[in-house]
Amino acid sequence: MGKIHTRIGSGIRIEMTEAEVKRDLEAGTEDAAGRAKIPPLTEDELHYLFEIHERPDRVVGVERGKEVCLTYDSCTTKIKRAHVSISKIQSLQIFERALGADTLELAHIDYSYKPVKPIVVFEQPIMEQALLMTIPPLFYGAMPNLGLYSQPDGPCPNPMDLLPQGKIAEGRASFEEAIEYAVKDMLYVGSEMYETGADGINFDTTGAAGDAEFLAALKAVEILKKKYPEMGIEMGMASEFILGLHGELEYDGVRLAGLYPHDQVRLAQKAGVTIFGPAINIVTNKSLPFNLARSLTYTKACSETSEIPVHANLGMGVGGVPIVISPPVDALTRASKAHVEICRLDGL
Repeated sequence: MGKIHTRIGSGIRIEMTEAEVKRDLEAGTEDAAGRAKIPPLTEDELHYLFEIHERPDRVVGVERGKEVCLTYDSCTTKIKRAHVSISKIQSLQIFERALGADTLELAHIDYSYKPVKPIVVFEQPIMEQALLMTIPPLFYGAMPNLGLYSQPDGPCPNPMDLLPQGKIAEGRASFEEAIEYAVKDMLYVGSEMYETGADGINFDTTGAAGDAEFLAALKAVEILKKKYPEMGIEMGMASEFILGLHGELEYDGVRLAGLYPHDQVRLAQKAGVTIFGPAINIVTNKSLPFNLARSLTYTKACSETSEIPVHANLGMGVGGVPIVISPPVDALTRASKAHVEICRLDGL
């Protein structure tokens, strides 16, 4: 048997036999199917995945006619990671004119709604100028980031200090208090930036602090959508699984703890989200065939359930892509091609 060049979730290059790749593909889809109680990938889909990994090409692409939109979060901070000192508007122009981005996103370097609130007045003129100098839809984005509302930097007692002490009621009360603060901040920033002219608002990395953060984002989306019915709202998730750090929170009668992407999207679209981004975390010590099959199984079920566009999160440790700042093109293009063609996505 020939050797297939691939990687593990940390990005390290490895070689696998054909039998090992097939074994990991099957193990990955069975892992996701068992956890979320959803159908695994079909034999034809697994065979197609194997063919994608078997190709010697460094870069692969979707078939002509199957292209999708590419959405980008935090465009104005990604160029800075390369230590290139340019303005936010110049960063957006690079994404538009050099990288061919289909959407753009203005963001503050501290990418969360709480720190944006006091400086939103400085973000507004940048948004106004950027709208005049770019063509694609321009979002304003940040993370709900409920953790910022915990002491010592925030107003609420830290649930992660209370829960290990057995103070369950106090920890839950702190989460509930933080939700109210976060909703107010998201409403303020979202309203101000939308009225400035933003084409939409992005709630990125939603659910990183568990079910309380997911609930805060859903509440903010619901209020914004009632206030601005035409507002475009994108919600990108932090993980395939909503951690039950509170454990008893519900939205629309549905318990949030333990939800997987196909259930997350149902609530997101009820709240008023117009683009949903499932995020499937990488397993760093498993091969990319395992991770990609696992990610596709979750994402396919989400796409089949959703009544709104699904733009899966791919890159830097999600969607079957290694957890590195600059994802290797061999892994990224294989993950992108597989997600688009198997999950029939609207975008990435």
